[in-house]
Amino acid sequence: MTAALPSLALALLYLLRAGAQVPVQPDLDTEKFAGVWHVTAIASNCSIFLKMKDGMKSSMAIISFMPEGDLAMKLVWPLMDKCQKFELLFQQSGQAGHYMGAQEKRDLRVMETDYSYYAVLHEAHNSEGEPSTALQLLTREQDVSPQLLQKFMELIPTMGLTEDMLAILPKSGE
Repeated sequence: MTAALPSLALALLYLLRAGAQVPVQPDLDTEKFAGVWHVTAIASNCSIFLKMKDGMKSSMAIISFMPEGDLAMKLVWPLMDKCQKFELLFQQSGQAGHYMGAQEKRDLRVMETDYSYYAVLHEAHNSEGEPSTALQLLTREQDVSPQLLQKFMELIPTMGLTEDMLAILPKSGE
């Protein structure tokens, strides 16, 4: 019985975290939020990310909104010999700042932004293989202040992630 208590406690903590609501930026202004962002830090429990995180560099995210309110995101990731481009489309969920990617089973939330300097995104990916969670710190410039980075790092455990899952992405220069 005593051997089962730690795993039971962990299971209960996981259920509590899973049931917790991820906050969303109140009344997200899509016009102010759209534009070019730099992905400067990521924390994720995705096994693919964890294998690659030490070799990653800062990337660019270009965010735009469709007339019906859906969010389009173009990502450009610098890799060793080329840039990899991805295009993602997220459908509006009915709540401003909350979007769903049906084809990839992704849940994207704009947790917080000041529109001109930073944004924090929360993404849950519920694939059949391995569900994962990611927090992303986006900044308008590639530089990130120590205070903002500290604030981002304080969010990591509140989303069930750990500091060893964090990658602070160096400038790519590309």
